Amino acid sequence: MTERKEMEGGSPQLPLIRSLYASPLSGAEIESRSLSIVDREAPPNSFTPQEWQVVRRMVHTTGDFSLVEAVRFSPNAIPSAVAALREGRPIFVDSNMIRSGLSLARLRAVHAGYGLKHLVCHLADEDVAAEALARGLPRSLFAVRKARKILHGGIAVFGNAPVALLELNRMIMEENLRPVFVVAMPVGFVHVVESKEELMSLDIPYIAIAGRRGGSPLAVSVIHALCLLAEGETIMTA
Repeated sequence: MTERKEMEGGSPQLPLIRSLYASPLSGAEIESRSLSIVDREAPPNSFTPQEWQVVRRMVHTTGDFSLVEAVRFSPNAIPSAVAALREGRPIFVDSNMIRSGLSLARLRAVHAGYGLKHLVCHLADEDVAAEALARGLPRSLFAVRKARKILHGGIAVFGNAPVALLELNRMIMEENLRPVFVVAMPVGFVHVVESKEELMSLDIPYIAIAGRRGGSPLAVSVIHALCLLAEGETIMTA
């Protein structure tokens, strides 16, 4: 057996969790304290107070302050997103990970009608997989095409698939598709940067991360932050 580690004086070292037992903090209190640390340690930036509520959630999700330099907002991003959530617009997502990560409780606090049927991901659909195999193209492309009806007037959330975002861009440019708001945060090395840059050149409200970074957790954190804004909560630090 391994001998128990001892502190100076021969006393056994206590597990760190004991300090939490002695001074309890709830999950909500830990989150609030974490966000206060983000506010205190954040580098200078030019975000509006509402934009900062989104960015601070992204920093909290990743522990990465360098994101402050990479987040991009279209001029009308926040009001467009908040209005769409309050109206209960459907939400297309490019991965089931995002679909699973989105909190129905938070969405329903904004619009009581939100349910699983409003969170749409076609990536695992058999017809999408079959067409992708036959055409030799990523499934994410055909998943976007299948969601055409809900994307027109809906919310689009990308945290994984740059090809899916490229196809959305094409549909906007060639088919006059008009999502009300886009979260543009696919991650990776192929087609990633250009998919975001093209989207940001179009007249569509967006929140994006410039460069190669992105991912499902960040995309989810953006929607959750927007839900809080739509509820009228900003959780500003005292």
